[in-house]
Amino acid sequence: MVEKDNSKSLEGATKITVISLLILGIIQIILGETVSKSVALTANGIDCIGDGFVSAIVWVGLVYFQKPADHRFHYGYYKVENLAAIVAAIVMFALAGYIIYRSYLGIIHPHEISLPILGAIVALIATLIAWGLGIVKYIRGKQSNLTSLKLDAFNTIKDGTASFLTVLALIFAAYGFEIADAIVGFIIAFIIISIGFASIKESSYVLLDACDRSCVDVGPLIKDIAEEIDGVKSAHIVRLRRTGPVMQGELEIDVPGNMTVKELYKLRKKIEKKVRSEVPDLQRLSIIAHPEEPGTVRTTKTGFEI
Repeated sequence: MVEKDNSKSLEGATKITVISLLILGIIQIILGETVSKSVALTANGIDCIGDGFVSAIVWVGLVYFQKPADHRFHYGYYKVENLAAIVAAIVMFALAGYIIYRSYLGIIHPHEISLPILGAIVALIATLIAWGLGIVKYIRGKQSNLTSLKLDAFNTIKDGTASFLTVLALIFAAYGFEIADAIVGFIIAFIIISIGFASIKESSYVLLDACDRSCVDVGPLIKDIAEEIDGVKSAHIVRLRRTGPVMQGELEIDVPGNMTVKELYKLRKKIEKKVRSEVPDLQRLSIIAHPEEPGTVRTTKTGFEI
């Protein structure tokens, strides 16, 4: 779970990213359109503004997913951040399309770049700032296990990489290779599209309650933990799903037929305590107990058994 103090820190980092990227993007677009006439510099500026917008969407997700469950959303607002990640990816696709169009024009109508070194210096500053912010957000996003923040971190690092490529393009342009400017525009667009597809894929899995790789690995662990506890004869089913930064699951166990309700309550608490100590991301574990029936093999309707 994301603690309150850590959440405020994440929001602060995202706000700083939004402001920084918007300012850098505006500066690069102005230089690219009015002074340098550089496709790569303009594309990188648009990319910066787009990334700032993406960070703003992620910030909104960070604010909303912390809201407690209510009468309408019984399981809380955790999936808002996954929805925010999908919206951010769609915005990235639109920006990539525009950059591809501008780069195409640069290929068929190449022209000399004015003051390429000035543009390269601005792009280099954008590179260093974006890489620094991206690394900080990646570390915090990994600690909090937030999909949208990790996407935002990769997006910011990607923006720094795109800015660095813009630096190289402008340096090549300064030596007469003007076409490098348009080529870098295409590369920036490809990077944006690839990250957008990865974001939509991961977030869609979460929204559809699919069990991702980490979830699959946790299932057998929960089963083994349950079967190690005295009173549990066997564990049959572990269903898990991600809900934003946390997991929720169901566990079915066989217990002695003469076990009392009080004993079963204590047994469930033992299982929950042990599982949460091993799987801190697990927010809720529903445990269903069945009286042991010798010679009976339990199966599932879904066909998913661990």
